[in-house]
Amino acid sequence: MTGLLLWLLTNGVAAGQFDQSHAVWDELLQNHVAMINQGRASQVDYAAFLQDRQTLQRYLKQLSGVDATTFSGWAKPDQLAFLINAYNAFTVELILTRYPKLDSIKDLGSFFRSPWKREFVPLLGRMISLDDIEHSMIRKPGDYDEPRIHFAVNCASIGCPGLLNEAFAGEKLEQQLEAVTKAFLEDRTRNRFNASTGRLEVSKIFDWYTEDFERGWGGWHSLNHFLVHYADSLTDNAQDRMAVASGNFKVRYLDYDWKLNDKK
Repeated sequence: MTGLLLWLLTNGVAAGQFDQSHAVWDELLQNHVAMINQGRASQVDYAAFLQDRQTLQRYLKQLSGVDATTFSGWAKPDQLAFLINAYNAFTVELILTRYPKLDSIKDLGSFFRSPWKREFVPLLGRMISLDDIEHSMIRKPGDYDEPRIHFAVNCASIGCPGLLNEAFAGEKLEQQLEAVTKAFLEDRTRNRFNASTGRLEVSKIFDWYTEDFERGWGGWHSLNHFLVHYADSLTDNAQDRMAVASGNFKVRYLDYDWKLNDKK
């Protein structure tokens, strides 16, 4: 049994005691994440995180101390903020297990098992993987049905939406999700309208998770409806904006950059 799991079983967080502001994680993010490209992306100072690893692990223990019963009693925004922060914080911890001797999070996997399937996360009374947090909890149909989480969870890669330099919190989750969504869509290295071809060139994320954008969030039932809604963020001039807002476009998915989102 790992030390962290033992701590979980003997030092659970009683109902009402967990810090819903995620203050420890918030301070770490403010200190070690730099927003770049006018806030549309970020770089993570993993070297500084490594120096501050004890503080990070203190936060991870706070997360792990929450039991399933306590979690189920929270409001949905508090639950979702908790899961997003857990995914991001445990991802940083995973990177630190080999940093600086890696170029990509994929270096932490093997031919037989991806890094996202490693069961190293003690959460809600179980030892689970990052994939379990994202796919079995955050994306579980009927629980949250919130496609904007794809712009909040961070896979430690340049192609991924930036790691926000503040913790997600239930009381402001709606504003945060809307802000990170618009910031990502405004990044022309990853999302743009090509007027010469009439194609909307967007992140591979929209290809991988098309079904999440088709579950009726916001009353829309297609990826195109979602993209039309954010026409202002996807374009830079009135003519292009009208073309996207009309919905009369084809989509091309851009290559994904898996290099580590490290501050250089």
